Amino acid sequence: MIEKKIFSLLILIVVKQAESLKYDPSWSSLDTRPLPKWYDDAKVGIFIHWGVFSVPAFRSEWFWWDWQGDKPTSDVVDFMKKNYPPNFQYADFGPDFKAEFFDPLQWVSLFNASGAKYVVLTSKHHEGYTLWPSAYSWNWNSNDVGPHRDLVDDLAQAIRKNSSLRFGLYHSLFEWFNPLYLSDKNQSFNTQIYVKEKVLPSLHEIVNKYEPEVVWSDGDWEAHDSYWNSTAFIAWLYNESPVKESVVVNDRWGSGVLCQHGDFYTCQDNFNPGKLLEHKWENCMPLDKNSWGFRRNLKLSDVLTIEEVIKSLAETVSCGGNILINIGPTKEGAIAPIFEERLRQMGEWLSINGEAIYESKPWKYQNDTKNSDVWYTSSGDIVYAILLKYPQETLKVELGSVQITEATQINILGNEEKLQWVESPEGGVVNTMQINDNTTFW
Repeated sequence: MIEKKIFSLLILIVVKQAESLKYDPSWSSLDTRPLPKWYDDAKVGIFIHWGVFSVPAFRSEWFWWDWQGDKPTSDVVDFMKKNYPPNFQYADFGPDFKAEFFDPLQWVSLFNASGAKYVVLTSKHHEGYTLWPSAYSWNWNSNDVGPHRDLVDDLAQAIRKNSSLRFGLYHSLFEWFNPLYLSDKNQSFNTQIYVKEKVLPSLHEIVNKYEPEVVWSDGDWEAHDSYWNSTAFIAWLYNESPVKESVVVNDRWGSGVLCQHGDFYTCQDNFNPGKLLEHKWENCMPLDKNSWGFRRNLKLSDVLTIEEVIKSLAETVSCGGNILINIGPTKEGAIAPIFEERLRQMGEWLSINGEAIYESKPWKYQNDTKNSDVWYTSSGDIVYAILLKYPQETLKVELGSVQITEATQINILGNEEKLQWVESPEGGVVNTMQINDNTTFW
């Protein structure tokens, strides 16, 4: 009788353990996980590239590599020769990364006004400097060098206490000049000293400490995912981590993984396929056309116009994607007024047209068959036609993909008046717009 009880208990324990580990550390298993609903509903996020590269603030966030990498670029080399002494090292920029004007509440207020639903902060870029007091980045983190504060925690706390935004973290797997990484690289990645002593401990550290609901990986392409132990980490993330129910990951976890595995695909920077994809994807794009980090020599012509931002947003969501719009704060922690203006303009547009964006689904058509300036989304029986250019001269709008019936009602978001449409002889519908006091800019 006693033996039977012990045997039953053993079976129960084994079954319970098996039930808790739903996903194996293999892509075939991980790819079966359903996408958390919040991410598909959110549609719009803010990306933040911030680090020691914000101190020189020249050329891009790849400044260190462009200066001292395998193929230095002449403009960066000349910049350093003209402005800094011969013995100056990249680490010497660290103390100037003070973030003295960084007010996380101001940032959160702006993000709320932008209409975004989630935020992704660069916790560590390829330079290796961490924006949190990492136990695995001694004397190269925001507590030891620079602002002497936990920037990740400051922003995470401000977001969670003052908004409904979801908080996420970008994390670069590789570091350009880390000796441990270079040692593994010289061994053709047959050793994993860097991964075991730096990468995986750091990833577990930020997940356990800050509970990001987006883990946005990067810096993966030089080695296979087996070197990074990517599937083992993601299996832990899905099965056991404090964010196992809501976390999402991208597709940058090793060479060959891009656009193949992950909760959402990024495929490349500024990815915008212009067609409906079967798998969830994200268009990450900077407001500065030439850099993700802040540049002191930024020109107005380098910044996307609000019309360009809205166009990318509409195209992306129509084709089933999310859009992650990047800003680069200054070394002081300020957000440039031109970036603030773009985010607030986007928020104004979304305050009127957000019904066509948030929680929407792709329609049977993405781009109109006659009018290339129209992109569609849907919600239940409602179809939204996003018109990117207002017909200023003719006031005539023609839609080739829409077929109307007696029960069809058409109106403009932000305006309660119903529009009168007629069927086009060539198929579709035609309307002559009316401009009045109720017509909004958006």
